[in-house]
Amino acid sequence: MRHLIRTDDFTTQEIQELLADAKRFSDGKFERILQNKIIITLFFENSTRTKSSFEIAAKRLGAEIVHLDVAKSSTKKGETLVDTAMNLDAMGPHAIIVRHQNAGVPKILSNHTKASILNAGDGAHAHPTQALLDLYTLQEHFGDVAGKKIAIVGDIKNSRVANSNIELLTRFGMEVILVAPPHFLPKTTLKTTHHLSEIVDTVDAIMSLRTQTERHSSQNYASLKDYASDFCITEELIGDRDIVLLHPGPVHRNIDITDALLADSRCKVLEQVGNGVNIRMAILKKLIAN
Repeated sequence: MRHLIRTDDFTTQEIQELLADAKRFSDGKFERILQNKIIITLFFENSTRTKSSFEIAAKRLGAEIVHLDVAKSSTKKGETLVDTAMNLDAMGPHAIIVRHQNAGVPKILSNHTKASILNAGDGAHAHPTQALLDLYTLQEHFGDVAGKKIAIVGDIKNSRVANSNIELLTRFGMEVILVAPPHFLPKTTLKTTHHLSEIVDTVDAIMSLRTQTERHSSQNYASLKDYASDFCITEELIGDRDIVLLHPGPVHRNIDITDALLADSRCKVLEQVGNGVNIRMAILKKLIAN
C-alpha cells in the first residue's frame, strides 16, 4: 500500500495527475469509484476544514467513513497508538486518515498497517494535503506558477503547512520568501526578512499563517495584537497591488489578515477550502480506488 506522509511521497508527474483529477472533480465529473471502500478518520487534534473536507471527498466518491472518537477510544485506557492502528487495520479499512500533535506519528503507523495512511497534519512536521490544495489554488489563478514569488508570513518555525508548502512550491518553480520575527524563523537557505514591507512590491502571492501559541514553549509577544502590529496583512500594506492572499485557516481575524482583506476578491481563503475537497478526492482516488 502507498501512503501520503509528506508531499515528496508523490513525484512531480503524480502531483500533476492529482491536479488534473482535482480539476475534473471541480467540474462535477466524478463517479462513485470508492463504493465498498472503508476509510477511518483518526484525529487527535481539533480540525474543521481538513476532517470535514476528507469526509465530504470520501462520500462524494462513494466510500464509507468511520470516525473514531479519540476521547472515547482505548488510547484513553493506555493502549498505544501503534496497537490502536493495528487493531483498526485488522478490521480491514482501505485507508486511515491521521492527525496528531506529535511529528512522525503517521509515518510510524504506516509501518504497521496494510491500509494506506494519509497524514492530515502531524505536529510541526507536515501537512501534505494542505500544500497540494494551495498549489492547486495558485495554479487556478496563475496558470503556470513557475517563476512566481510567494511570501510565507508568520509562525513559520512551528508550521507544518509552511514545511509542506516550501517543499512543494519550490519544486514547481516558485520562489519562496519567509517573513517572520527572528524567533519564528527556521534555519533555512531561503530568502528571509522581518519586514513584509521590504518585499511586498516583489511578490505575486502572500500566504499568512496562524500564530500557533499551543506549540510555543514560552510567550513570545505580550499579546497577539502586539504581533499583529508588525505582521498582520492589512489593506494599507497591500494597497491596489495585484497580489493573491492565502491562509490555511483557522484565520485570526485582524491578527493574521484584516476583515477588509478577507472580503477582498484577491483573498482566496474560501476557494482554498473548496479546492481542498477536490484535491482530497484526487488523493483518495490515487491511493485506494484500485
